[in-house]
Amino acid sequence: MHGNGTSASQNYYHQTSPQRRDTSNESTPTHSAVYQGHQQQRHSFQTSQGSDEDWDDDWDDGVAADEHGGTPEKRGNAQAGYPTTSTSASRRGSAQQSKNTGTVGKNLNRFSTFVKSGGEAFVLGEASGLVRDGDKIFVVMGQYGPEWQENPYPFTCTIDDPTKQTKFKGMKSYMSYGLTPSHTQSQVNRRYKHFDWLYARLVEKFPVISVPHLPEKQATGRFEEDFISKRRKGLIWWMNHMTSHPILSKCDVFQHFLTCSSNDEKAWKQGKRKAEKDDLVGANFFLTICPPALPLDLQEVEGNVDGFKAFTKKMDENIIQLNATIGEFARKQITGFKKEYQRVGQAFRLLSQAFEFDQQVYSAPLNKAMANTGEVYETIGDYFAEQPRQDLEPISDLLAIYQGHLANFPDIIHVQKGALTKAKESQKHGEEKDGIAGGGIHDRCNIISCATLAEIQHFHRVRVRDFKAQMQHFLQQQISFFQKITGKLEEALDMYDQA
Repeated sequence: MHGNGTSASQNYYHQTSPQRRDTSNESTPTHSAVYQGHQQQRHSFQTSQGSDEDWDDDWDDGVAADEHGGTPEKRGNAQAGYPTTSTSASRRGSAQQSKNTGTVGKNLNRFSTFVKSGGEAFVLGEASGLVRDGDKIFVVMGQYGPEWQENPYPFTCTIDDPTKQTKFKGMKSYMSYGLTPSHTQSQVNRRYKHFDWLYARLVEKFPVISVPHLPEKQATGRFEEDFISKRRKGLIWWMNHMTSHPILSKCDVFQHFLTCSSNDEKAWKQGKRKAEKDDLVGANFFLTICPPALPLDLQEVEGNVDGFKAFTKKMDENIIQLNATIGEFARKQITGFKKEYQRVGQAFRLLSQAFEFDQQVYSAPLNKAMANTGEVYETIGDYFAEQPRQDLEPISDLLAIYQGHLANFPDIIHVQKGALTKAKESQKHGEEKDGIAGGGIHDRCNIISCATLAEIQHFHRVRVRDFKAQMQHFLQQQISFFQKITGKLEEALDMYDQA
């Protein structure tokens, strides 16, 4: 659990360094068209106020939201959006300023992800904040490189079938989801807009962590059975990825979302305001990261990140291809296969009816067997129409959650690349030397690089887990499906022994 104990809360460290004015015309890398397309298709980072369900009074806390910038976009577009160094702190650090940054200035493009995420402010030493022991996030060196320190108290969370609720004497309807975390065993009820609010807070707080995308919204047909079922499956995948993440699973806002009683309005408001006033977001988030003792080889880091970038591009392209292929295959099973098997079955039955014009007694068993064969083929057609829900749709649900992750990584990589560029620029100007400014640009670039590689490592581990389990499920369902068909055909065959 991510908490601030009484003893831990007294142990702080304070990191601060002065601000610099914009002196650089450095450009920043851009994302590929493939990723841009996905970011337009997938869920927006903005909260869904009004388009899904209206916000209750206890959620309309505009003052708290405005104080902190509201949505990630608003915070990113404001250059002063981070809790920056105070005037006195700036004076204290003025002597160190030229040593740390020198001619390494800010990007001219103030709308780049590197700038909006707070990565630039952190690398240039402009982040400042109090970090308690309970806020610290540890990156450890594992067998395959940097990785997040595991959550010592792992848990899961189930999501029940939603129930339709009403308010304003039945004038307003909404769907409520029952969530039961394994570490509390106490159910709480949340609406989709609550998930949406949580998502926005997480995206704002963790610039180098891939927060899984929520299932897409739908303005109309929100109470249709198919949509309700599909959204719940998407939320189950989302929750699975949240509880599996060593950092996201134990962060305060997520724990508040999972554990605050649905009936305790006061506690909910307090937790909500605390999350919206969190200072350790954006640039200050990086202050919480504690890297391994030995710094990384930045040249090796660059190669690893470039390799992962190529991997995600290829994975993204083939996910699109696989999704289209299984979608077409499912459509054929539901419509084409069913229709063709029923046509064959009807043809067999028509022939058996023709045979019935022969009144010979010994012909009756054959007529009955052929009529049964026709019925079996019609049943098999129904089997094909029902099967995609059992094996192909779960794959499509899995691909959807990974399309969201793949859409996140260009921005994450962009932050690391921006930090690396600043480190190279610093080295080029000879302003980063051994023994000078231990919290210098190289050290801060190392922190961002450790976090990025840890997130990449987590992505791969979960990817292997998910696709292994899903492919096993798919093949098991396929085997059961064809065994069921085989059983029906064997029954039909046995009837001819009596003919």
